[in-house]
Amino acid sequence: MKKLSVAGLVLMLICGMLAGCSWQQTSATGEDKNNVKLWVPFSGPDGPKFEEIVRSYNKSQKKYNVDLQIIPSSEYYKMVNLTLSSKNNLPDLMIMHADRIVDYATKDQLLKTSILTKSKKISAKDYHPKALQASKVNGSTYGIPLDIHPLMFYWNKDLFKKAGLDPNKPPKNAQEFREYAKKLTVPEKSQYGFAVPTVGTQPFLFQTILAQKGGKLYSDGHFNYTSKEALNTLNFERDLIYKDKVSPSGLAIDGDLKLFLQGKNAMHFNGPWMLAQFEDSGMNYGVAPVPQIGEKQQKVWANSHNFVIPKKKEGEKLGAITDFLNYVGNHGMAWAESGQAPASKAVYTSKAFQKLNQQPKVAESFDFAEYPPQVENWGQVSEFLNQEINLVLLGKKDSKKALKDAQRKAEQYLE
Repeated sequence: MKKLSVAGLVLMLICGMLAGCSWQQTSATGEDKNNVKLWVPFSGPDGPKFEEIVRSYNKSQKKYNVDLQIIPSSEYYKMVNLTLSSKNNLPDLMIMHADRIVDYATKDQLLKTSILTKSKKISAKDYHPKALQASKVNGSTYGIPLDIHPLMFYWNKDLFKKAGLDPNKPPKNAQEFREYAKKLTVPEKSQYGFAVPTVGTQPFLFQTILAQKGGKLYSDGHFNYTSKEALNTLNFERDLIYKDKVSPSGLAIDGDLKLFLQGKNAMHFNGPWMLAQFEDSGMNYGVAPVPQIGEKQQKVWANSHNFVIPKKKEGEKLGAITDFLNYVGNHGMAWAESGQAPASKAVYTSKAFQKLNQQPKVAESFDFAEYPPQVENWGQVSEFLNQEINLVLLGKKDSKKALKDAQRKAEQYLE
């Protein structure tokens, strides 16, 4: 089967073939002022939960309607780039990751959310400040946060028991982490204490440990890929493979995840979006905020899904958008049930939320969230670092040389 091109997706949107699309045209500008076209990339297990929120909102009142359009996550930002650049077939509202907002805000393609928070229905104080801060560009806020999704720590409780470890007490620091990993490693059974990811979640883990050591990837207009904190972080991960031998070498993408699901990897870092898969696996697992492996402070990589409003020539449907966002802020438990932790205080402080298993532990990490640097095209810039880290963890390159090459490539890219 051929892959659908971006142009093909655009045609599907124009023709109204995507699920939930009605494209009503009743005003002079060709837009129904009470109909909000919403784009989201939730094409995985979390999609049905978000659909549940939209259906519930549409049934809750008769004035407004939200047309939800789920675009495959692999194609999502291609669509966003195309439509924001051409200003054709723009949605009224869309989901955007916090670390992508800077790419569009600096091009004046998004509305500042101050136009929404002037309303009594939406207030900045109703959301966790870390999430709001992450959507700020040059002092202005461009996103209303749906959630905060930090890296989380998972462990196999059955393997902990067999190793003589308390299955309800995960490691709290680097020393315990290493000790546990060694006890949990059984070479003759091809069982490992901690399978170090070489790609996939590796950037999240690297940024987490780096921040815990007091380091930053980018600050004051400069890359810090060659800092002592970055070198120490990379060497810590490398040594788990080649010195401590608590991890297999040469893992491919998601190799650490596959081993965890097979009961061959005792400790694992991943995001809260994995809840459904872990639950379906039937594994006896624990979940907690990441341990403080770095010696300086508790920090954890995080990102957020945000609602953003594209600038449109025909004017924004602020009344309908404000009403919907207010509803989501107060009725986000369905999103929490997907494994995520909504950034709305009305949800994450509620009794219903606190009764969930994983999600309250996700919210415990909110105060320690460390977002990616606000650098345009950060995805591409950081990829130079990710590629070099991969080579080190595969045993193909020296740590210092790799970090030096990553910094050189990043600096050249932004020249």
